[in-house]
Amino acid sequence: MSFALRLEEAKALNIPTRIALALICTLFLAWSAVHGATPRAPDVAGTSHVLMDFHSGRILSAAEPDLRVEPASLTKMMTTYVVLREVARGGVAMDDEVLVSEKAWRMIGSRMFIEVGERVSVKALLKGVIIQSGNDASVALAEHVAGSEESFADLMNQTAVRLGLENTHFVNSTGLPHEDHYTTAADMARLAAALIRDFPEHYEWHAIKSFTYNDITQNNRNRLLWQDESVDGIKTGHTEAAGYCLVASAEREDMRLISAVMGTDSQNARTVETRKLLNWGFRFFETRRLYAAGEELSRIRVWKGEPAEVPAGLARDLHVTAPRGRLGDVEADMTLDGEVLAPVARGERLGVARVRLDGEALAEVPLVALGASAEGGLWTRLVDHVRLMLK
Repeated sequence: MSFALRLEEAKALNIPTRIALALICTLFLAWSAVHGATPRAPDVAGTSHVLMDFHSGRILSAAEPDLRVEPASLTKMMTTYVVLREVARGGVAMDDEVLVSEKAWRMIGSRMFIEVGERVSVKALLKGVIIQSGNDASVALAEHVAGSEESFADLMNQTAVRLGLENTHFVNSTGLPHEDHYTTAADMARLAAALIRDFPEHYEWHAIKSFTYNDITQNNRNRLLWQDESVDGIKTGHTEAAGYCLVASAEREDMRLISAVMGTDSQNARTVETRKLLNWGFRFFETRRLYAAGEELSRIRVWKGEPAEVPAGLARDLHVTAPRGRLGDVEADMTLDGEVLAPVARGERLGVARVRLDGEALAEVPLVALGASAEGGLWTRLVDHVRLMLK
């Protein structure tokens, strides 16, 4: 809205400047009410934090997101991810009986209280890791999956690379302090998103409030599970150097947010700081699926091909996060990488689709062929060759 333009229009109509300014202020307030004002994110009392929309991946708030910090027991999110991936691959089964080693039994810190020499199912151990944050359960799983905790750490680091966690390195499955064991708030948010996306049926275990093993009941340390019914995970962490950390996720209506709050000074602080971040995000932003995977967005001319056009769209759903009331102002456009020449394979990249709001890029994803076009006959190729020269 150009208020200078409105003032010139008012003068042209011989409306006094004082009245014109009053009218402009009224218009501005009405515009603000429709579009909604978005206040800055709340200050977070910690060393670093990230608030991210799960579906779009948009970062809504961040402070020192790439600061290297100790992950403490947030490490167990990766331990869980690696084990679940091995289960999905068929190398490990949920009902496998894991023999508890002396090393696992002797682990210090939070424990599930498994006994040396006993056999415990992978399923029970995973719940001991997720709900009770058991260091003993983490080591038992690591040894079962990879033979040793050191080899399991190699799997963790390979997985970190595959998931794009560029500032993370693990040396153990528990999060016990080590100078080469580190992460960032941004990487923890990305890991949380991968855990939710890749293993939704087991992610549900992160919302379980307590678990009993060996006649010992322990509560989940994530206090938000009791305070906010929209919160369904994910993991707490604490060491003296790391402070009190919490990676949380909540879903309200069709919107899911992930927060990673690092280095607060108490259990209560990590809960309070996380809650206010989530509430701010849900209150002032909304997410919508703009396009579905495989939805035809356009038909693209294929030179020297048969057929001469292919449908184009996206390989995955495109979600957009914007301030509340502004999704209607989002603009989308598509740009081809160049002239499209046959042959074209299904799924081949043709260009890029961009989504903007007020000139700011909200998303940029590849535009791909949803069909194929083979190389045309001699006449088709000859005619199109001439047309391209003239074009």
